[in-house]
Amino acid sequence: LVFTEEDKYGLYSNLLFKYFLAEGVVCGHDLFVASAKEHPDNILKELPAPLLDDTHGKELGDEAAAVKSGDVQDSMKIAWRYQNLPKMEASPTTYTKFGHYYDISKKMSPELCESIKWHSFYLHEELSSQPEMKTCKMNSGYARLLQSIQRIISQEGFDGSDPQKKQRNVLRIGIQSLGSILWGDDICCSDTPEDTHSLTKFLYVLRGLLRKSLSACIITVPAHLIQNKAIMERVTNLSDVVVGLESFIGSERETNPLYKDYHGLVHVHQIPRLNSLICDVSDTKDLAFRLKRKLFTIERLHLPPDLSDTVSRASKQDLAGSAKLLSSGCGAMAIGKKHLDF
Repeated sequence: LVFTEEDKYGLYSNLLFKYFLAEGVVCGHDLFVASAKEHPDNILKELPAPLLDDTHGKELGDEAAAVKSGDVQDSMKIAWRYQNLPKMEASPTTYTKFGHYYDISKKMSPELCESIKWHSFYLHEELSSQPEMKTCKMNSGYARLLQSIQRIISQEGFDGSDPQKKQRNVLRIGIQSLGSILWGDDICCSDTPEDTHSLTKFLYVLRGLLRKSLSACIITVPAHLIQNKAIMERVTNLSDVVVGLESFIGSERETNPLYKDYHGLVHVHQIPRLNSLICDVSDTKDLAFRLKRKLFTIERLHLPPDLSDTVSRASKQDLAGSAKLLSSGCGAMAIGKKHLDF
């Protein structure tokens, strides 16, 4: 169960959501797409087009060449005492290939989308087709969604407890903007919502369905609208992976030269660890993302080693203060008040 905290405008989290679904199409998995905001048919029509291996080499060839040329000149730029230290890779995709790559400037072909079996759940259609229902004091929309997921798992042969005769496959479940007011939930409207346990009950039952079936699920939630921290703590405990996206749009960091190479930060709050009572701790905490012309990349956040002479002294103090907001782990932590220490 992957829990994704949406950015304020939902631009980058929606793109990450489509990446998850597109990977399922390329791998031949079955899809189940649920939404209360956008019709699932429209979501599937806007999936990014996959890049073949040879095409991927051409797309990232210039980037890989730039990395190699930078390594040659490292001996001239780096001090002698740092030459023997291990090098930090800005982008692991340059060296290792995991999964597939996608061109976000193009849409996936309809033939490829039709090659797999997919199921949709649009809340407004479900509410209009069936009478009002409420189960175990749970939100009506959540109860209908659970029934649909359970029906697909049992009918399509994804139940791991029952022996299946046909070839096994994986079900990828994508739920968009769960917890928003469009789902009939009021946790985003006030600090003391009337129904505080609907989302928690839904995730508890959903996690049980995922555990006994061959399925994986990604959920995007507008966490910046949920003011009740207790609800977020319970949701985090019920999820396996918790990732937050913080966009620079509309914030001071958008015009801050310290972050000019990035479009936002990635906060990894929780990583699963099998057969252990504690969560895994990532070796690097400073991650950032940027949206290129064709690719969406997540990289380690590197602050510039020195600021240009054109930046005023007051601006440098502001940059040093903003750099303090970053967590340690990248080696670029601001210590002094008047300058950046590396």
